[in-house]
Amino acid sequence: MSKLKKKVVIIGAGFGGLQVIKSLANHRDYDIVVVDKKNHHLFQPLLYQVATAVLSPADIAIPTRSITTKYKNVKVLFGEVSDINFEKKEIVFQNNTESYDYLILATGAKTGYFGNTQWQNKTLGLKNLKDALSIRRQILLSFEQAELIGDYEKSKSLMHYVIIGGGPTGVELAGSIAELSHNIIRKDFRNIDSGMTKVTLIEAGPRLLNAFSESSSQFTKSKLENRGVEVLTNSPVLDITDTGVVLKDRVIESKTIIWAAGVEGSDLAKKLPLNKDKSNRVLVDEHCRSIDYPEVFVIGDAANFSKGLSKPLPGVSPVAMQQGRYVAKYIQNHDKNRDMPPFQYFDKGNMATIGRTDAVAEFGIFKLKGIFGWLGWLFVHLVYQVGFKNKVSTLLSWVWSYLTFRAGSRLIQEEVPDLSIRP
Repeated sequence: MSKLKKKVVIIGAGFGGLQVIKSLANHRDYDIVVVDKKNHHLFQPLLYQVATAVLSPADIAIPTRSITTKYKNVKVLFGEVSDINFEKKEIVFQNNTESYDYLILATGAKTGYFGNTQWQNKTLGLKNLKDALSIRRQILLSFEQAELIGDYEKSKSLMHYVIIGGGPTGVELAGSIAELSHNIIRKDFRNIDSGMTKVTLIEAGPRLLNAFSESSSQFTKSKLENRGVEVLTNSPVLDITDTGVVLKDRVIESKTIIWAAGVEGSDLAKKLPLNKDKSNRVLVDEHCRSIDYPEVFVIGDAANFSKGLSKPLPGVSPVAMQQGRYVAKYIQNHDKNRDMPPFQYFDKGNMATIGRTDAVAEFGIFKLKGIFGWLGWLFVHLVYQVGFKNKVSTLLSWVWSYLTFRAGSRLIQEEVPDLSIRP
């Protein structure tokens, strides 16, 4: 008599979910069901390059079905989970249900505003491809509108870009927008000089890149300022209006305000009856299990893993990937009545790119800055890209951009509304 297979349902095919899939792929004891409201795996660390016209969406995204084609025990379902019945052990999506023996929530996070939800409609976030394309569209349209006006004084707010949040995303966006406007497109306009564009990076804390060393933070600030970026630290945002950003000592007028200051748990995590922190991340134990239901695992940005730590693990891709591999191994050991040690995150370091030939990278006691940090950043991000085609297309785009100082994805696309999936 053949052994009855266990069903593992994974919600979300991001960094964490993908590692679970790969770890249990073609395993004879498990059937894997992946449910995702997107049909692709997204390489989020390079979203800012789509937003600033360096890369196209297809360079950093790959269909989930393409990844799982050779995995005979993996089934992919395109749909948005609307509810979970933890007592019956089943999920609800698109008027369908799917039962599970183990459930893994890898739903990621969304842009968070620290309770100031009224700012959501006045800013642009950067968590998915639609966000990136919205930012790209806004930036390129602002230059076109300024060109039509033909007067810098009358179009100042159009050519002033404000980024709120001095973490890696904010730093990378600020540097990339500065390079785009001051160098890449400068010769393309006749009525305006895009080199007069102003980019302001606002950070509430005392310095940029708080997770990095003081020296890397200072280096980053200096390199951004060399690129024409105005860096404001110790500057908490008091309000965001239709015309700009209100700080304690000034009002900055801008038509393009990008929020890179915070994230919170996904909408699904928020609505579920699970214990969560104030950012709607699900509280988990030392084995990445929900503290409410031991057969439910939560990994990556959706989880608050703080067991035995002074603060929760950061919402970065290495955490999600390591948790994904751990959970897959935990499930296999649990079914064989073997104990597993608690999850331990191995911190491989931090990286952030500032712009062409400049980045900071820290690996323990090793700190790279400038071109060596930039080369290290390029190598790591190329290695972790999913799919050979994506690696090649990204590399070619980078080489072409470096050699020609041009951006190849400057198409202004029509706005695409959210489409509900009908059953």
